[in-house]
Formats: sequence, structure tokens, C-alpha cells
Amino acid sequence: MMSVPNGGPYQIATWPKEDFQAHMAFMKGLNNELRGSREFVTVQALSAPDQAMLVRAGKNGTPITDGVFPESKEFLAGYWIIDVESRERACEIAARASAAPGPGGAPLNMPIEVRRVMSGPEELL
Repeated sequence: MMSVPNGGPYQIATWPKEDFQAHMAFMKGLNNELRGSREFVTVQALSAPDQAMLVRAGKNGTPITDGVFPESKEFLAGYWIIDVESRERACEIAARASAAPGPGGAPLNMPIEVRRVMSGPEELL
């Protein structure tokens, strides 16, 4: 998972065009590398927090919503699902994504959360 570093949602939209293009080229290159190594499953970008809401079930299962929460300092900007042999390999890939270039080409070193995809016994699926 990738979260956007402090500085506000979607600050990437304020970057100079060449910095934005370099960042996107880096991410595209990483995705292509993961495809080549057969570790890539999917990648998805998510909408900004000002479009998010929390939902819970009310009486009789009726949806009750809360939000939006645009004041969030960090938020989930998107995620990758990769298929790797070890936690160490997942961390190597996360560290590479973390170092994606930002303004002026400096590495962002943004936090990347690594989680396993849950699975359970086949009889429960």
C-alpha cells in the first residue's frame, strides 16, 4: 500500500510537469519490472479523502454513512498486489516504491505499508 506523505492530499498535482512525468515514469517502470519478474498482480489508484466515506449498518442493515474526511494528513493513495516468495522480497519492492522521485528528482521516501493478503482454510472459502 502506498500512502501520500504529509503536505496535503494530491500535492503531486502542484508539481512541475517534468517532476510529475518523472514520478509516473518511475512507477510505470517499476510495474513493468514486476510484470517481467511475474510478481505483479495488480495496481490501483484510489480517489482522494474528500471523496471517501465510512459506512456501517444501521437498523435493519440500512447503510449509515459518515464523512468525508479531507483533513487527513496521510491517506491510502493506492495499492499494489504482488505475488512474491518472501516478506523480505515484498519489503525490497516497497522500499523501491518508497524512493520514487518527487520534486527536483529527490526520493520521496514515502511510507509504504506491507501486508499479506489474508487466506483461510479451504473449507471456509
